[in-house]
Amino acid sequence: MDTTLENILPFALLAFTSFFTLTNPLGTMPVFLSMTAGLSEDERKKIAKKATFTAFLILIAFTVSGKFLFQFFGISTDGFRIAGGFIIFKIGYDMLQAKFSHIKLNDKEQEKHYTSDISITPLAIPMLCGPGAIANGIVMMNDATSITLKLVLMGVIATVFIIGFIILRASTRLLKFLGETGNNVMMRLMGLILMVIGVECFVSGAKPMLVDILEEAFVFLK
Repeated sequence: MDTTLENILPFALLAFTSFFTLTNPLGTMPVFLSMTAGLSEDERKKIAKKATFTAFLILIAFTVSGKFLFQFFGISTDGFRIAGGFIIFKIGYDMLQAKFSHIKLNDKEQEKHYTSDISITPLAIPMLCGPGAIANGIVMMNDATSITLKLVLMGVIATVFIIGFIILRASTRLLKFLGETGNNVMMRLMGLILMVIGVECFVSGAKPMLVDILEEAFVFLK
């Protein structure tokens, strides 16, 4: 692939659209709103910053070395999708039961642990940096056959997470607009949607594995 402007722009556009869709900061926003409803504005800002930065570091690490790590540990992206599906389904179920609402953390140490925990899981992983985004990063890094395109790819990933941080920060205004009742309704609706996404993520990982197992069984019986 040439590094001319003609090839760089389509590559950058493809990378941006695919990563923005797969990281889905707009879809993460209801989870962020629900889980930070009882926290201060400063704590919400810290959580948004830590979640997006952690997700960025993880995605960059997998984009650069993911193919070798997966091969070294014998991990498949399908297995990663199955695990991610379980996690997303559990998050959706908890939201459906309103387990993330009415959080009151008076103890500073407890608040510190809570904000640290939700920044990494579920916000950074698997919401902002899920198996789809990781797989996409590995594939696009393989397609980037020059140093220029690899740098463009990493720059695009950084841009996507900067936009993601801005979206999460703006979501706190939405929380004030919706109020407690509106937030609870949205949390349950998004919880149901997340459960469906989790099931689809699980199926997309399990299906290729089952096909391989059946093919091997058919060859063995034949």
